[in-house]
Amino acid sequence: MNQLTPLGIGILCLSVGSIIGYYARQSIVQKRAGTIEQKLKQKISQAKEQSDKILSDAKKSAFRVKEKAGKETEIRRHEIIESGRLLLKKESVLDEKLSTFDLEKKEFQEKVKKLKEIKESLSELKEKAVEKLEKVARLSQKQAKEELIKEVEKEYQKEMLEKMQKLENEGREKFEKRAKEILALAIQKCALSQAQEVTTSTLALPSEDIKGRIIGKEGRNIRTLEKLTGAEVIIDETPEMLVISSFDPIRRQVAKKALEKLIADGRIQPARIEKEVEKAKSEIANQIKEAGEVACYDTGVLGLNPKLVHLLGRLRFRTSYGQNVLLHSIEVSHLASALASEIGVNAVICKKAGLLHDIGKAVDHQIEGSHVDIGMKILEKFGIEKEVIIAMKSHHEEYPFETIESTLVQVADQISGARPGARKDNLESYLKRLTELENIAMSFPGIQKVYAIQAGREIRVFVKPEQIDDLSAKKLARDIAKEIQEELRYPGEIKVTVIRESRVVEYAK
Repeated sequence: MNQLTPLGIGILCLSVGSIIGYYARQSIVQKRAGTIEQKLKQKISQAKEQSDKILSDAKKSAFRVKEKAGKETEIRRHEIIESGRLLLKKESVLDEKLSTFDLEKKEFQEKVKKLKEIKESLSELKEKAVEKLEKVARLSQKQAKEELIKEVEKEYQKEMLEKMQKLENEGREKFEKRAKEILALAIQKCALSQAQEVTTSTLALPSEDIKGRIIGKEGRNIRTLEKLTGAEVIIDETPEMLVISSFDPIRRQVAKKALEKLIADGRIQPARIEKEVEKAKSEIANQIKEAGEVACYDTGVLGLNPKLVHLLGRLRFRTSYGQNVLLHSIEVSHLASALASEIGVNAVICKKAGLLHDIGKAVDHQIEGSHVDIGMKILEKFGIEKEVIIAMKSHHEEYPFETIESTLVQVADQISGARPGARKDNLESYLKRLTELENIAMSFPGIQKVYAIQAGREIRVFVKPEQIDDLSAKKLARDIAKEIQEELRYPGEIKVTVIRESRVVEYAK
């Protein structure tokens, strides 16, 4: 019993404490709720004040916008009223002008009508006048017109023919003078220092003893040299001289250079020959490359394929009638460019075509065909412009002249080849060419005498006047020139002059 009493007391205390805690908690919660409710009321009051303020500001802004819009509307209305007033004024002016125009149009039509009436009356008067004149003259209008034309033609025909002949002669003289001025100016611009160069296949020897050393034991040295160079070495009885023969100018030059070094060194044997030939080939190849590059630089033709430049350099060892082909090509390039600049055509095409016009001669001994056809194929292969090929292919008149540039290249080629001292023939071929020229002219009927003059660049043909009249003389000159073109090969051009002389002699007794 005594043990349960503290337990009961504890339970009682716990119950009382729980009840007291509950009521205390409820009291605290009510106080806190009152505090939150008060805060909420404050926030609601603040939000209401802010919304009232915002609404008031919005009303003020709306009033201002409405007031501004009203002012703008009023201004716009005034502008529209003013525009309408101006349009009405312009419409009124246009109406006045239209009425004025209609009035002027009506007056103009009346004037035109009156002019037509006057014209008709004049036509009637003219017809009546013509009828009266026809009755008086006893000729119709058409007959009178024909008679008048005949009289005028008869009276002024001679004068017209003389005037036409005079104008033609003056025009020809003027054009010839201008052409000579252009050619002279082009030649002066192209004042190249080009000396006559004759490539020879002969080699001077220091002594006769060296011939035996060149031949070698049982001819082994000369056979080795010929095999390595592809050129034929001819040793004959000519004192202190040997001849190198080959269709390929490069091979001939390699053989010549190798022999010069062997002779200077004095040691001539197969192994030494092989070594010197290789050195000579290397030197010639470098010279060819350098010559091609220098030619391109001198003429200003850049951007060519290196292989094409190499072919161009090969022309350094090629001659035509004693004239170095590379120097000739450079000269033609400058001349063609100068001529093109004077007459206002494409100087770049002329310059390039002039430099490359003889490129086929670099390999014409290896490929069948004329150097013109070979050159065209080479240029097409390396992608040269079509205009350049057209300009270069006519320089020997194998193809028709398609452009003015092709004519200028042909003219430049003739100037370069025909100038004094440019080309040389030996005496035998020179005399043979003159004889062939005279024989061709003498083969035509009616020829009395033929003279080849100016180193074969002109022939003068004297005909029998009783057999050849003036018209036949013109045809004869053309036929002789055509025959020369077909039968002979020659540098430049040949002038054919046919002379027909008639003499009538009478004696007064």
